[in-house]
Amino acid sequence: MALTVNIYYTGTDGSARKFAEEMKKSGLVEQIRAETGNLRYEYFWAMDDPETVLLIDVWTDEKALDLHHKSPMMKEIAALREKYRLKMRVQKFQEEQ
Repeated sequence: MALTVNIYYTGTDGSARKFAEEMKKSGLVEQIRAETGNLRYEYFWAMDDPETVLLIDVWTDEKALDLHHKSPMMKEIAALREKYRLKMRVQKFQEEQ
């Protein structure tokens, strides 16, 4: 039963896109994709809102997501969010079987 988390990062002056680019360059994106239970981790740019980036994050289950949230890289991600002064809006969806 997959779990999908959509995270909308919003900033100013292109900061959300810069955040996503730094996540990729720093290697954090590849580390997350390599975590047990991660099925998808991708950023998308919003055509109608250039100051927002959407992250689609899919996990096998809640346990895998909880382990990710407890991982040391979460401090790095939080520091980058703060660096770029981003606001977040989160949506969580669980697949039905």
